[in-house]
Amino acid sequence: MSVNGSVTERIVQTARCLQFEALPEDVVVLAKHCLLDWVGVAIAGSQQPLASLLLAEAQEQGGDGAAAVLGTPLRTTPLMAALVNGAASHALDYDDVHLMMPGHPSVPVYPALLALAEAGQEAPGHRFLTAFVAGLETECRVGGVMAPGHYRAGWHATATLGALGAAAACAHYLGLTEEQWRHALGIAGALASGLKSMFGTMTKPLQAGKAALNGLLAARLAARGFTADAAVLDSEQGFCATHTDTLRPQVLDRLEGGFAIRDVLFKYHAACYGTHASIEAALRLRERHGISPEQVREVRLRVPEVNMGICNIPSPRTGLEGKFSMRFTTALALAGWGTDEAAFNDASVREPSLVSLMERVHVEADPEMRDSCSEVTVTLADGTSLSEFADVSRPCPDLDLQWRRLTAKFRGLVSPVLGEERAEALIEAIARVEGGDVREIARLCQP
Repeated sequence: MSVNGSVTERIVQTARCLQFEALPEDVVVLAKHCLLDWVGVAIAGSQQPLASLLLAEAQEQGGDGAAAVLGTPLRTTPLMAALVNGAASHALDYDDVHLMMPGHPSVPVYPALLALAEAGQEAPGHRFLTAFVAGLETECRVGGVMAPGHYRAGWHATATLGALGAAAACAHYLGLTEEQWRHALGIAGALASGLKSMFGTMTKPLQAGKAALNGLLAARLAARGFTADAAVLDSEQGFCATHTDTLRPQVLDRLEGGFAIRDVLFKYHAACYGTHASIEAALRLRERHGISPEQVREVRLRVPEVNMGICNIPSPRTGLEGKFSMRFTTALALAGWGTDEAAFNDASVREPSLVSLMERVHVEADPEMRDSCSEVTVTLADGTSLSEFADVSRPCPDLDLQWRRLTAKFRGLVSPVLGEERAEALIEAIARVEGGDVREIARLCQP
């Protein structure tokens, strides 16, 4: 397929032509919601062991210290900052979600953009937000074109498509020519990788950080004149041809003139999004019927078939594995333990009462059930059967309510690391970022 009219060309044209003045108001607001959520999970994630290990590697490599490592007083090179901040922000698996990818849209894009912005002479917030929208629209559109085969085959879309999104965001921020854009996507496509078999390990967030690094590197190299396959999404042995068996370029017609950012979903449970519908249904059962663990004879989860390869670790051994266990997260919800970050630790997955309840949870795949839905049926000791259905596939229609929920989540994540005063200052700075300099946000993210 030629470059003209190709998938690569259409996606580049859509993202490259975005201008802040032409962005709808809700799109700007949603970009700030994504930024607030990303900063919060990045700062909290900076305290995780995997972030410390990556930071030690970054420090050993040295460099010019041009970019901040969020949640710490340390600075490193832009590429290593993108890697560490990207991995840290995915460490808790508490970051935003987009079902079109399907994956986590902000964690590959914002770390790359922030590192790039910090390295410049100025970092205007409106330019930063527009570049983010360009990156998110790119990764989601590529995801839609490649769905469902790409994710189904075992690719970690946050890592693979995220590299393309990060490259697009950085290309937009740098003001690259159309030809340089295509080369940036080609470089990113060649570098992109990530496996779903890594879910439940430190390497899952590492893959998100590597996507940020790959995208930033791709754009910077393209700006210098580095070349690649300029039609990487269309070539016979290019990205789409080798990474999916369900190519659907017609998806771009449906998305023409729209914004994928309007379908971003935010997490309020600190676990894989595939567990959220079951958590919500279990919480409703507990709240409406006053169920206690001692009353439960059996729990049955009816879930989409795709969940079985994402979040079905049957007997988690660590808190991290617990985030990818529908049995464990449902037990947490039914037992009233809460589902914030504090609930997922190595002690909780071994807690006898939780383990006993988890062993009564059975998971059944339903090939007809839509993604992000679940039905939870609890059978009580007296034979009573109670069921709840939950669907978490739709974004919140009230953006003011969503901001309030996200700021509450943000305070819980950031205050323990930076203090309440700094958390409030960050919320205020992000709320007005389009009129400021992004480097001020980076400064506030460090103790």
